[in-house]
Amino acid sequence: MAIIIRLDRIMADRKMSLNELAERVGMTNVNLSNLKTGKMKGIRFETMNAICEALDCQPGDLFEHTKD
Repeated sequence: MAIIIRLDRIMADRKMSLNELAERVGMTNVNLSNLKTGKMKGIRFETMNAICEALDCQPGDLFEHTKD
C-alpha cells in the first residue's frame, strides 16, 4: 500500500501506550491496533480528529504517502 501509518512513531514520541490512547480516543484496543498496523481500509474524520487531539499532532504526522 502507498500509505504508511506512522501512529506508532507518534505514540512513542509522546510516550503513550496503545491502551492509554484507546481510552482517550474511545476506541477498542483491537481497532486501534488494526489502524496502527495498517489492517484497516479507512478511518473516519471524527476518529482522526480524536487521535490528533489526544496526541497533539496533525493528520499529516500520522500518515505518509510513498510511490509504489
